[in-house]
Amino acid sequence: MPASTAILTILAALLLGAMSPGPSFVIVARNAIGLSRSDGLATALGMGIGGVFFSGIALLGLYTLLATVEWLYVGLKVAGGVYLIYLASKIWRGAAKPLAFDAAQAASTNPRKSFWIGLSTQLSNPKTAVYYGSIFAALLPQHPPLWCYFALPPAIFAIEAGWYTIVALCFSSKRPREVYLQWKAWIDRVAASAVAALGLRLILNAHKVGI
Repeated sequence: MPASTAILTILAALLLGAMSPGPSFVIVARNAIGLSRSDGLATALGMGIGGVFFSGIALLGLYTLLATVEWLYVGLKVAGGVYLIYLASKIWRGAAKPLAFDAAQAASTNPRKSFWIGLSTQLSNPKTAVYYGSIFAALLPQHPPLWCYFALPPAIFAIEAGWYTIVALCFSSKRPREVYLQWKAWIDRVAASAVAALGLRLILNAHKVGI
């Protein structure tokens, strides 16, 4: 397979992976609806940076390392699961707190914090790391041309940040926000439950090797 075809196939596979439901989608949507559009976009930016990080270590052979050092993979899954459960607990505890989207609320938003939440959520999920690694191992030529190392990271950033920017823009519009305000407690608790379930699943399946 030519290198250019391989790169396009990798990018298509990663786009499908980004579009699949998971903790990243939940966090971006919730920040966009529950905080502000700028918070949602900052979270999306964090997701994009996380994708660049995973693409870099995938290019360096992360999948081979995790397959060889099983305890490292198990440790990553447990740590990621614990973080997701912690994040879910914070969302659950704040579910009953009312929000008012006025000038004071807009001033109290924190895009910088939302960026780090997005980045840490992306990096805390070892399944994303292994997904990247397996896609690269399966599709990238054994000796890719030099231009691949420069072309892949920005292309992957565009895919990850671009997709979650679309999510943030869609969920930060007026109607979704009104629905969120009306059903905030339930929506936050459902989001928290989904994130916690994903974290618990990571911990319970930590001993299983593979994607």
